[in-house]
Amino acid sequence: MTEKPTVRSVNLAGANAIDSEEIKKSLGLKKGAVLNDFTIRNDIRRIEDMYREKNYHDVRVTPTVTPQRNNQADIEYTIEEGDKKLIKKIVFIGNTAFSDRKLKGEMDSAEKSWLSWFTSAGDLNRDLLNQDAGKLTAFYQNQGYVRARVGEPQVDFESDGIVVTFRISEGPRFKVGKVEFTGDLLLPADQLLQRVKIHREPFFNRETLRNDVLSLTDLYTDDGFAYVDVATRVNQNAETLVADIVFAIDKGRQVYFEKIQITGNTKTRDKVIRRELRVHEQELYGGQRLKRSIRNLNRLDYFENVKVDTVKGSADDRMRATVEVTEKSTGAFSVGAGYSTVENAFLTGSVAERNLFGRGQTLALRGMLGTKTQRYTLSFTEPWLFDIPLTAGAELYKWEIEFDDYTRDSIGGKLRLGYPLFEYVRGNVIYTLDFARIGNVDENASTSIKQDEGRFTKSSITLLPRYDSRDSLFNAKEGSVHSIEYEVAGLGGTVGFNKVVGDTGWYLPLVWKFIGVAHGRAGYIKGISGMDLPDYEKFYLGGINTVRGFRRDDLAPEQGGGPVGGDYFLQSNLEIKFPLVEDAGIYGIIFQDSGMVRREEDAFDLGEMRYSAGPEIRWLSPIGPIRIAYGFILNPRSTDGSSGAWEFSMASSF
Repeated sequence: MTEKPTVRSVNLAGANAIDSEEIKKSLGLKKGAVLNDFTIRNDIRRIEDMYREKNYHDVRVTPTVTPQRNNQADIEYTIEEGDKKLIKKIVFIGNTAFSDRKLKGEMDSAEKSWLSWFTSAGDLNRDLLNQDAGKLTAFYQNQGYVRARVGEPQVDFESDGIVVTFRISEGPRFKVGKVEFTGDLLLPADQLLQRVKIHREPFFNRETLRNDVLSLTDLYTDDGFAYVDVATRVNQNAETLVADIVFAIDKGRQVYFEKIQITGNTKTRDKVIRRELRVHEQELYGGQRLKRSIRNLNRLDYFENVKVDTVKGSADDRMRATVEVTEKSTGAFSVGAGYSTVENAFLTGSVAERNLFGRGQTLALRGMLGTKTQRYTLSFTEPWLFDIPLTAGAELYKWEIEFDDYTRDSIGGKLRLGYPLFEYVRGNVIYTLDFARIGNVDENASTSIKQDEGRFTKSSITLLPRYDSRDSLFNAKEGSVHSIEYEVAGLGGTVGFNKVVGDTGWYLPLVWKFIGVAHGRAGYIKGISGMDLPDYEKFYLGGINTVRGFRRDDLAPEQGGGPVGGDYFLQSNLEIKFPLVEDAGIYGIIFQDSGMVRREEDAFDLGEMRYSAGPEIRWLSPIGPIRIAYGFILNPRSTDGSSGAWEFSMASSF
């Protein structure tokens, strides 16, 4: 029996489209391994698969084994790459109700285009094509075509590209007829009818029916019927083309949580996790409350993954639940840099622990050092004071900020309390004590700013109710956030005013993976007679967080020879967000900002609104959020510093 040779070297020839080293890493045959025909065949398949993923579907790989001395051999894979081929045409056969263009819009696969070099348009992915067949079937059934069927896609390779063909059997279109409920009815049938939407559809819609099943299921599970079964029957009348729908409900028994076990937490204390749960032992099962519990735990941002498993307990009406968490690092040391039209170049650094000693407390030290700014903040937050959801926090800070017309030095602190008022609504109270000085006033500054030179003491209370239903704090795709901030200063000290700022933001899923964001802010400030209202407490706009592309003074009103802060302002931001490299958390933004800052004595005129627009890239990087934007000023004025500006920030500023 002849002993098989060992591999002396593995070589590639003809690899141009893919780096040779990348290919070699994927091969099973390595230097020193025993030469094996089975491994060679697997390697050929690996190379061909790599090329097909790059759209080289005519690739051919030929192995050549060259014997060497001492029972060794060299192997060389010769690669004939062929031409790169993309989907040049998607063909539909049998569609009469909908155009080819409409059906293509329902698919993830797409024909090649001039953007194919940048996007995946034209790539052949057979798994994705099969999913598209399912999506097309679902689309038809959501438009009343109950019997619609879409066949398996046919793929034909031609010399200049790929043709994909879908054969479609549409069938007749059915209207919605009677909607009935049978079985265990938790509410009268007329009340259950109000909880479903299928009867409001002019034509049968499979997706609406599926959502109605989920809605009824939630109704029952919220009342403890964890094993409710909601089945549907669609009775089709081929003569009248009407589909009658029957919801058959078997509610089962009410179920109680016998035990809720927490696993996977090596640092975070059980108490920190349990207090976020909306379900408790010995209480009735609640489906929506269980979903909210998972959402609460994810929003803590202490865990990479949160998973809940439920199993039958010691009796039919008992259930055991296991909450399994996978912890992630909550301590962070970060450094960053940025550039803005407001603060120019700056460096940031922070040391923070968001889950101190596993108690859920946050301790953070942050610093910013820039050409115009020096800021230092030490803060501590206890989210559950006295073991109730009362958030308490304390903060000490020292700021030195150089504006165009003056400098502001501040030292002070804040005390914060917050408490949940309703679902998604939290009320906050903040006390601020601030000792500030305005100095280095420019000789060309406005008269009012020159009069502000000196020292100020502010003692204020801020009331801040806030609604937040976003699905994510950092990368929201749906939900909204709204707040009204009212600050009254004059509780001692020399500064006195009433200030109100309203803020609203909406996140709306659009087509494909596009997210629409609409954001608006407005504010008003009024000084208290006999007390000071320094310029830095008034309103300015400009920069990456307000109206991109504008400097701080570009939108400021003029008074007494120079720009000053406004007594009221309006701001809006419209964005379209889309993934660039979704797995890496890199998103592209197209934005349009607008803003206006006015004095109280100025007439309200929307014609004073200033506008900018441009692109932005955001990346939730391992060291923190990174933003790069360029704002083009759409209605420039001669007093503007420029026609637009770059904005850049890395890691969190404050």
